[in-house]
Amino acid sequence: MNISGNMMASIEQMSDRIRSNAQVSQTNGAVESTESNLSFKDYIQSASVKFSKHANERLNTRNINLDNSQMERLEKGMIKAREKGMRDPLVMIDNIAFIVNIKSNTVVTALGDVNEAVFTNIDGAVIS
Repeated sequence: MNISGNMMASIEQMSDRIRSNAQVSQTNGAVESTESNLSFKDYIQSASVKFSKHANERLNTRNINLDNSQMERLEKGMIKAREKGMRDPLVMIDNIAFIVNIKSNTVVTALGDVNEAVFTNIDGAVIS
């Protein structure tokens, strides 16, 4: 799997990213972005993508490599799914299918050839 270091950001990097994108104000003990009105916790939950051990194995065995553009689209797809209230959606990027758990921001599994695939235990789909 080919994931660049800047996509797996630390809390400090995410804090810097938030500060650079908008003014940060302190309101009732929660840090909020004045531009998007997201709390720091919400931003972290919506911005970082993790891969389970199973998903990493599937990416490696199926020779699926993700570039920065695809990682950004996966992240945006997960954000859209969260906004629609999905919990375990299928997110399609190009011809790669990802089953993700929205609560933990974790890719559970990945499949590169989806010509005749059957997906179960999903509650929605996002094509990003």
